[in-house]
Amino acid sequence: MRIVVAITGATGALYAQRLLDVLGEGDHEIHVILSRYAGQVIAEELPGGLRLPPGAVRHSLKSMNAPFASGSNAFDAMVIIPCTMGTLGRIAHGVSDDLLLRAADVMLKEKRKLILVPRETPLNLIQIRNMELLALAGATLLPANPSFYGRPQTVQDVVDTVVARVLDHLGVPHTLGPRWAEEPE
Repeated sequence: MRIVVAITGATGALYAQRLLDVLGEGDHEIHVILSRYAGQVIAEELPGGLRLPPGAVRHSLKSMNAPFASGSNAFDAMVIIPCTMGTLGRIAHGVSDDLLLRAADVMLKEKRKLILVPRETPLNLIQIRNMELLALAGATLLPANPSFYGRPQTVQDVVDTVVARVLDHLGVPHTLGPRWAEEPE
């Protein structure tokens, strides 16, 4: 698959790192964009910094020359993980004044997979309405709500419960954890 992974300044850089790690194990073309504030959050939450998989390409937020900035170069999916409410709101209202926002706009207009992983609580009415707009436009809203029925033992296990759902919606096979009511082997 050809996948764009965007990382914003919301807390939850571990989700982005784990997604990149798992996607890097496959035969995927991975492109990465960081919002203006993402680097500061990454520095706080990932002491070793963000690790890109071999072959992944990082793009400048200011550039519009990336292949996925145009609908004529069809990518399979884009994941914004974690996604700030500001980013979500700008996408919901058609603002596309940087590469991250333009890529999301292209995914929506081309009816490609756009998965947003908001990491915010509580939600106000404006945020809920922005989510409604995006759902109506065809985006998948996948809040970073971990599950616990598999009895995660580590922070990594908890992160995997969210990343597993993202991978499911991308259609990427994985073995990150048990599925509900799955018989143990």
